[in-house]
Amino acid sequence: METAKNSSRTGLIVLVCAALALTVAISWAALRGGEVAKNEPIPAASAAVDQPAPLAALEARAQAEPGNADAWLLLGQARFDAGLYAEAADAYDHGTQAAPGRSDLWSALGEALVMASKDSPMPAPALAAFRKAIAIDPKDPRGRYFLAVARDLGGDHAGAIGDWLALLQDTPPGAAWEQDLRRTIEQVGKIHDIDVAERLAAVKQPAAHPLVPDASTAAAAIPGPSPADIRAAAALPPHEQDAMVQNMVAGLEAKLKANPGNLDGWIMLMRSRMTLGEPAKASAALRAASAANPGETARLRAEAATLGVR
Repeated sequence: METAKNSSRTGLIVLVCAALALTVAISWAALRGGEVAKNEPIPAASAAVDQPAPLAALEARAQAEPGNADAWLLLGQARFDAGLYAEAADAYDHGTQAAPGRSDLWSALGEALVMASKDSPMPAPALAAFRKAIAIDPKDPRGRYFLAVARDLGGDHAGAIGDWLALLQDTPPGAAWEQDLRRTIEQVGKIHDIDVAERLAAVKQPAAHPLVPDASTAAAAIPGPSPADIRAAAALPPHEQDAMVQNMVAGLEAKLKANPGNLDGWIMLMRSRMTLGEPAKASAALRAASAANPGETARLRAEAATLGVR
């Protein structure tokens, strides 16, 4: 019985990690209230607080496996989600040393450096990291987004909008960053009196979200952590696994409040709640998702029915 519980718990960790991956939306802290705050410092990372067991466990694993880039990536993501941006940048930096050919680590490092900066909206080390990411993978979406931000900050607003539109054209419908990207294009266009409506309407995106080529999100096989990540999660004591799952689900819920247009994220939240044995919270997630996306209520209810959510 205990073995079955541990297997279920580890499986949920895989599920929630995948759901969190869906909600990693590209964001830009200097876009506030429709203005590009070029002269305002980005808030510094929050002061260190008592770290929950899952974060401590991720730190211990990264220290024990310094050559494991995925361990540093997971630690960086956990620190970033906790608002520890400078610490996240340190973890990502270690990851780039372990796997210098991975664009995702370089662009994550750049974003963390941007968020940690106290006096510059685009510090030089962050810009260098984004350029490194693009040199490795010209299609890296986070790197492309932030290099366009740098272009906008440099005064080439039309060029930045062109770069963002090109990124949107390569963005699958429903991708976590799609709506934020569209809003950025609209906001910068409005600020600088550049008409973007027709160009946005003309963008032809890929046909389908890569997560769900032939099936519903609720029933789809979803990507998750590597086998090493799963083994590490399974090795944690049960109470630490429970804490990790609860923290990740809470983090997913918080991200959806900030990005309520992410339908896949809402569906994954419902699925996570049902797996945790929390049908009332799954129903609450369905109501919140439908309220935020009234035009998608039919799809949300159909996906919820697949999960047994009422």
